[in-house]
Amino acid sequence: MQTAETNGGWKKYEGNPVLGSAEIGTCFDVNVMKIDGMFRMYFSWRPKKALAVCHSRDGIHWDEPTIILERDETSGWEDDVNRNCVLKVGDTYHLWYTGQARGFSRIGYATSKDGYHFERRSSLPIMISDYPWEKQSVMNPFVQFDESHNVFRMWYAAGETYEPNAIGYAESDDGIHWRKSPLNPIVVQGREFYDHDRIGGCEVVKLPDGRHAMFYIGYEDIDTARICVAVSDNGVTGWRRLASNPIVSPGAETWDGDACYKPSAYRDKENKRWLLWYNGRRKSAEYIGLVIHEGLELE
Repeated sequence: MQTAETNGGWKKYEGNPVLGSAEIGTCFDVNVMKIDGMFRMYFSWRPKKALAVCHSRDGIHWDEPTIILERDETSGWEDDVNRNCVLKVGDTYHLWYTGQARGFSRIGYATSKDGYHFERRSSLPIMISDYPWEKQSVMNPFVQFDESHNVFRMWYAAGETYEPNAIGYAESDDGIHWRKSPLNPIVVQGREFYDHDRIGGCEVVKLPDGRHAMFYIGYEDIDTARICVAVSDNGVTGWRRLASNPIVSPGAETWDGDACYKPSAYRDKENKRWLLWYNGRRKSAEYIGLVIHEGLELE
């Protein structure tokens, strides 16, 4: 089914892609934060089979990538590492990432004092698939820290390894030992064309009114993906999809002509806008693009 490239006030940056080229290779599943006025983009670097970071002042022009964590083929579960999330709490950077081997995905954990040199906190994964709905894999961790309850909150994708099927939720006191919600999965495929096949990786932004906005991948089929948004009062239950979904769709005969994957959204309060980065795919090439939403209201 065809739909507009963007909806709900979102507009693709005309100079896309902003990161990735034939020389750099496939870059995907971004996670962007802003520290001391500088954007940091953590992403999966497929040719290197590693996680990397690059920097930008405007979210458009990025410097050369630097590897922050390489795969560990001796581990038994990290033939590849990808699909990461970085969170700074106090003076520590926390990294949760996906390790893949033999058709399975699991979640690992590492920490750093500077956000560049990460050390694994365990030689084993800190999360594996435990329940029937999780099938072979857990992946795409996204974590926030709730200071009021002193707890880490994780939203993660699970299901099949090639592309996951649904979103789960878990909490932890230390970032290593996780309690999965008995309500899982908390978001599953919907009734509309844009996500009726499955749901993929997400990021969650807490809004000023206390609600949570989930930016996620919606799959029309295994090869066709778009970016969508759902809102919940507590970040776990009662998710409501926006009427403007999907907000980002593949362009016709462009660099993202086949699929739009893993969003990372930044609420730019200073400039009264949203910035959203995603990886677009055309055939086997995947690069990073930017979408801008003028105004802070999502609906």
